[in-house]
Amino acid sequence: MRFQTETIGDATLYLGDALEILPTLDRRFAMVLADPPYCSGGTTAPERTKATSAKYQSHENRGLYPEFAGDTRDQRSFLAWSTLWLGRARAVALPGAICAVFSDWRQLPVTSDALQAAGWIWRGIVPWDKTEASRPQQGRYRIQAEYVVWGTNGPRPLAGSTAPGVFRMPKPHRKHHIAGKPVELMEGLMSVVDGPVLDPFMGSGTVGLACAARGLDYVGIEVEPAYFEIACQRLREAGKSGTVTASADWGSAPAA
Repeated sequence: MRFQTETIGDATLYLGDALEILPTLDRRFAMVLADPPYCSGGTTAPERTKATSAKYQSHENRGLYPEFAGDTRDQRSFLAWSTLWLGRARAVALPGAICAVFSDWRQLPVTSDALQAAGWIWRGIVPWDKTEASRPQQGRYRIQAEYVVWGTNGPRPLAGSTAPGVFRMPKPHRKHHIAGKPVELMEGLMSVVDGPVLDPFMGSGTVGLACAARGLDYVGIEVEPAYFEIACQRLREAGKSGTVTASADWGSAPAA
């Protein structure tokens, strides 16, 4: 089976479906860092099948970014699909490798279930506090956090550096994806690994930029051609300009 690929420095980018590509990978990874479609924008079928821009952007911002696929599943199909890709990702993970999966509050329970169903050992949840710049809700609590459900591929030694258990930073001022996240957030999450990183839902290539900053090999997979091209372009431009540099020493504290 052939897929379109691009090699940019230490990064290999695949255009295609993660479920099809993951079993073909011939290397093993120290980390799986994934930001899958949450499928949480709507409780009824008509709401779920709306364009992602309609579900996750205000009216004035629609059309700024390409739409993304895979966001129409209900809870049962999301659990089944998540268990499938998480199992295939674990098959190419090193012993003790970390798996870190983004989620919002709606999909937090089912994501933790899928992680365990796929054979990972669930280790905890890392909140991403998006600060008070997040969208307010009058008469309610501000929607201020997203979450990273994380686990390991079997035992992981208590050795090496320690990463924060909570990350506090706003969403990027300039995004390249509807659900874009900060490069610095990805750098912090991968600060406790020193091997290749697998990103099954590459989007605009943010994890790839963080890997370049930390000098880690990277494999990214993206099903949407528009976002695949954006990711390739961002990595090329960062490499040419020399602006890909580590922004923080996240892992300076000793492990407990």
